[in-house]
Amino acid sequence: MRNFSIILLSTLLFACGESLSYKMPDRGTIETAIEKGEFTEASKMIGLYLACDTLTPIQRYEMNFLLEWMDRVKDDFDQKDSSVIAYIKKHYPDATEGQISEWEKSNALENMVIDGQKRYFSLAGRNLFRIDSLAEKHFQYKEGEKPDSLTRLLSKLIPQLVKEAEVKKLVYVNPVKMKIKYTLSVKPNEIPEGESVRVWMPYPRTDTKAHTDIKLLSTTQPLYIISPDSYAHKSIYMEGKAVKDEPVIFGFELIYTSFAQVHLFAAQDIKDYDTTGQVFKEFTRESGQHIVFSDNIKAAVKEAIGEESNPYLKARKIYEWIDSNFPWASAREYSTIENIPEYVLKNRHGDCGQVSLLFITMARCAGVPAKWQSGWMMHPGNINLHDWAEVWFEGVGWVPVDQSFGRVKSSKGDDNAFYFFTKGLDPYRLIVNDNISGEFFPAKIYSRSETVDFQRGEVEWRGENLYFGRWRYKMEVEYIK
Repeated sequence: MRNFSIILLSTLLFACGESLSYKMPDRGTIETAIEKGEFTEASKMIGLYLACDTLTPIQRYEMNFLLEWMDRVKDDFDQKDSSVIAYIKKHYPDATEGQISEWEKSNALENMVIDGQKRYFSLAGRNLFRIDSLAEKHFQYKEGEKPDSLTRLLSKLIPQLVKEAEVKKLVYVNPVKMKIKYTLSVKPNEIPEGESVRVWMPYPRTDTKAHTDIKLLSTTQPLYIISPDSYAHKSIYMEGKAVKDEPVIFGFELIYTSFAQVHLFAAQDIKDYDTTGQVFKEFTRESGQHIVFSDNIKAAVKEAIGEESNPYLKARKIYEWIDSNFPWASAREYSTIENIPEYVLKNRHGDCGQVSLLFITMARCAGVPAKWQSGWMMHPGNINLHDWAEVWFEGVGWVPVDQSFGRVKSSKGDDNAFYFFTKGLDPYRLIVNDNISGEFFPAKIYSRSETVDFQRGEVEWRGENLYFGRWRYKMEVEYIK
């Protein structure tokens, strides 16, 4: 984001030219303000540029997004030191000032200085006890809380899925039928009365064998548009009118059947890649601002795979390396991060999407075709947004890889179960996306709230995009026997 803003501001310096009667700040001043976190000063400078009557629509759009980007960062980093330190002391009373200072320096306690004030990421306190192994030992769960319920479910489920696939000699097994109710509610008076609200909500993809029998049961609006599967982000689009003092509510209900994907191939079964093929060429290249083969990525690939040449073992070694070195932690908004894999490497942690993007980037850099997939995890008691990946193996096709679920450690000794998530997926999924940062159908006018993924929804009206916090979403799931 910093590089983007500096290049953009340099462009605008020439765009305004001599039509301005006041002196424009030079590039160095602007760069220094942004890097120091002097957002108020940077906003004033940007205001000068927006006053230019020679700006192109794209330049104006990008500059307005930069202003919004600074607001998003401030939203993410909204905690003061008193509240964060109090949280740490609650769980770790003996934590010293020296330890806290070291955690801040390493960004295990994620923080930044904005307008001269140290501010912490909203979940920095909780994340510390996930990231730092010493701090983790002191964390006290609330009475009755069961933090390992998903682990217990998977420990039992995964060996069953493997056995079923072995007996039936099938890839798609163990169908689970689910009824979902999704609701998106725009808060009262966020939009002027009478104005039309436009919303995009996540919807199950139909171009995967993992989903069948998708049936839309009801919608809150009689008119809607379901995007084609050719779009990276599968959505259902609706519009509604704003009424004073009332929320604007959108939603739908549907049922669908989701299958587990269990691939039982051995490493030696994988064929050599056709390096002239479209899949190989497209999905082993750099892409956008996040999938970039930097020196850091190249070094990480070398460390992870060594001299390995087998495509599956390359992918598995990368998977194990990430699983061993980068603990899960809650993430700041992706739209505020310049390059997500680099962020993970620097900060030594990541959530599901962040480590998935690291995996995809490293796999591509190692010559293994990989791409994004995401939506929701629908496990009983653990319904949430979730991201994973897919890898292409010659002779097999696309195979799911869920990096953040890690190895099934309770199944050590049975490779098909232990490494299940390097080539399989459980059935409790709602698959929505098969790429990042795609277009929407119908097209969105304003900048997206989520610039990488699409799981919560998107909302706008003719005056602006509505960022998270100005509307709520909810997914309710019923399991049908």
